[in-house]
Amino acid sequence: MYKILLADDEGIVLDSLKFIIKQNFGDNCQIEAVKSGRAVIEQVHQFAPDIAIMDIQMPGINGVEAMKEIRTFNKKLVFIVISAYDKFSFAQEAINLGAMDYITKPFTKERITEAIENAMSLIAQERKKRSNDLLVWEKLQTVIPVIENGLINLILFQEDFSTEMERYRSLLEITANYGNIMTLEFGEGSKDGSIQNTIGTSVKLQTSAPLMQEITKEFFPQAIVGSIMANKMAIFLPCQTKVMEYEERTRTVDRARNMTAKLCKKLELRFRCGIGATWEFLRLHKSYEESKKALRVGHGAVVHIQDLGLGCEYASDYPSDLEEKLFYYVKEGNVPQTQESANRFFDWMVDSYGNHEKDIQTKVLEFVMTAEKEVFLQGGMQYSFLYRQNYLTDVLSCTSYAELRRWFLKKLTEASRNITVKNQEKNITMIGKAKEYIQQRYSKDISLEEVAKHVDISSYYFSKLFKEEEGMNFIDYVTSLRIKKAKQMLKSNNISVKEVCVEAGYTDPNYFSRIFKRIVGCTPTEYREGIKG
Repeated sequence: MYKILLADDEGIVLDSLKFIIKQNFGDNCQIEAVKSGRAVIEQVHQFAPDIAIMDIQMPGINGVEAMKEIRTFNKKLVFIVISAYDKFSFAQEAINLGAMDYITKPFTKERITEAIENAMSLIAQERKKRSNDLLVWEKLQTVIPVIENGLINLILFQEDFSTEMERYRSLLEITANYGNIMTLEFGEGSKDGSIQNTIGTSVKLQTSAPLMQEITKEFFPQAIVGSIMANKMAIFLPCQTKVMEYEERTRTVDRARNMTAKLCKKLELRFRCGIGATWEFLRLHKSYEESKKALRVGHGAVVHIQDLGLGCEYASDYPSDLEEKLFYYVKEGNVPQTQESANRFFDWMVDSYGNHEKDIQTKVLEFVMTAEKEVFLQGGMQYSFLYRQNYLTDVLSCTSYAELRRWFLKKLTEASRNITVKNQEKNITMIGKAKEYIQQRYSKDISLEEVAKHVDISSYYFSKLFKEEEGMNFIDYVTSLRIKKAKQMLKSNNISVKEVCVEAGYTDPNYFSRIFKRIVGCTPTEYREGIKG
């Protein structure tokens, strides 16, 4: 259904337009007619038309002035302007105001019908786009909680940060480098204020998760909300600075208190909230542990770990960022950065614990064993703690800090290099398997997703890995292979160019010819003739 507003000070013109519209579009149109510019403006407010067919010259407010006013509050109305004046200046002004068409009087039935059909087509496209946008928005409302839960799981369970964390941050448009974890705990209240029947309420609240997310984001719009696990829900609050000032912490606690109060009222259960300290992304699991500790130790509906004086695991000058980077570089197999970070960390240990040799030895041993364990994990093997005795002997045999530093760097460098080798072995085997599969199926309709599934990794990671190993993306590799095979087949006179096209994996000979010419520099036919010549 389309709403059409007609505006002309001549009754016979309005009658003609109504007749043409009813004859050609029937019940698909609802029509209103007015005779002045002022009435046009009023009817646009009241009738909300999709199309306005209006004369330029009307008494009082003319058509152009009416269009200017309407455009201040309605940007989507489609104007078709009619006029007895065939002047470029009128047409130009109408077009500048967004008129779709300019028709001079006397008009024909065909000309009016064509203009209305074009307007309806434009409106139909806009409606379809709006419908698609709403569908996408609706799907996003379903998908975003899943993505948010994935990020929370990544934080809590320490998955592979290097390949996934940045993608999650991009998808959720997170620009902050720090944050807190807030943990909601819920159950039935008891007389002494404790939480009871946690299993029963966990089952009951599974269907209320969307409402809990909605209420959480009402008080913390930037929050990333996880799923219900047992009788808890983890929430990530992004933060731009590493240190949360007292005033900001107080505001966070106040908002959390209001949030838990609303949750209690809406869901008729008891809620408590624990908030961990601010940590960088790679150490947010620390904030999660602190939020749970706050719930265990503190009292009241909302407890912040810093209000309990329990949030400082390290001394104030402990280089936790450097420690995290060191482990990260070892796991990435980045030898130069591993060595540089290890040297810096060893310098800090000597400066801080120079008079406590055993403390340095203990920390060195802890680092090396953790790195060695990572090598075993990368190789799919179980780590044996028999290494502990061997390494302890090595550490205790060092007679100076310089000697201990050399051993420390040697072991971490070995671990980093071993991880690089193991990753390369995995990648080479995986890409080799993929290339073998492509060789077998290049003549068929083959996709990156299909090959990624064959080697059992995600298409996103496979695409990245393939380009790193081969120096070209998947599509370019398949195209190169197909053209190579086509050149081999074109050397034979027993197969036609059309057959070569099909055997090379193309269904459209013209497209095959264009691709071949772009890569080889001539068409398949010219290539064959060149060989013969």
